[in-house]
Amino acid sequence: MLANSLTNGCDCLGEIRYFDAVLTDSRGEVAVTKNAVCLHEEDFGVLWKHTDWRRDQVDVRRSRRLVLSFFTTVDNYEYGFYWYFYQDGTIQYEVKLTGILLAAALADQPKYGTLVAPEVNALNHQHFFAMRLDFDIDGCENQVYEVNSQAEPLGPENPYGNGWYAASTLLATEKAAQRQIDPLGGRYWKVVNPQKHNRLGQAVGFKLMPGDNIRPFAHPEAPIMQRAGFLAQHLWVTPYHPDENFPAGPYPNQHPGGEGLPKWTAGDRSLDNTDIVLWYVFGHHHIPRPEDWPVMPTAYSGFTLKPVGFFDQNPALDVPPSAPKSACHGA
Repeated sequence: MLANSLTNGCDCLGEIRYFDAVLTDSRGEVAVTKNAVCLHEEDFGVLWKHTDWRRDQVDVRRSRRLVLSFFTTVDNYEYGFYWYFYQDGTIQYEVKLTGILLAAALADQPKYGTLVAPEVNALNHQHFFAMRLDFDIDGCENQVYEVNSQAEPLGPENPYGNGWYAASTLLATEKAAQRQIDPLGGRYWKVVNPQKHNRLGQAVGFKLMPGDNIRPFAHPEAPIMQRAGFLAQHLWVTPYHPDENFPAGPYPNQHPGGEGLPKWTAGDRSLDNTDIVLWYVFGHHHIPRPEDWPVMPTAYSGFTLKPVGFFDQNPALDVPPSAPKSACHGA
């Protein structure tokens, strides 16, 4: 209901297709938001490139991505929600945050915020998002693994100390699948279909790669952590259930706490070879700056889904070269 009506040349550029949002208002009446969703295509730099010095040959392909997006205005903030679809099979999700800071009047230097203008205190805060990702990788019977990169100890197998490997661990139950990000370990999660294989005999799959993220700084006993208990983990995994659609439960404004993912996963259901749903929670940590006032430049947060063994080789090999619009080399 808070989605913006988009206009050509402002939120989207290029060849655009718009879609109206047909919703119901608080009285059950039909409400239509014109041009609520935008679909367009855009250039995104180099897709792949190789230079063969021996033959004096350069091969390069430009990347184009399909963009599906909408914007909402929630109180003082604007949130843009963007799906990007790439020619190499990559899918990216990005939230764009902009708008006006939550501020209060204060004469002194604030402890819980930043002075962004004379006597204007912009409060420290966080934005959290939870994505329900219903995976069906070549069928419904899937598995989810956590992958961490680990250094090989010095020894006969690693005499120079530069060997390392990616260790995959099956997340077989709901409690085992309650996980945190670990950027120092290169942690990601992958969903595979053990019954379907590529030409190399590898299980086909996609991996979820975390982007900008943070943990909540609210106390575990704070009301927000009771009512939005899903914030306690970055990753949750559940077997598909048609009634489990919202991470804080169906009525987050009414319940006192404990609903949603914490309640559903208490039974520790099996996740092995079943129809699974990944719930990825990511947050944007905002300590305001004077440069964020009076209107905040866009900040970005999200994640990426990449094929891992889903294709037999680079699926973007057949992208044709672009005709050069100007000379590549100057005198």
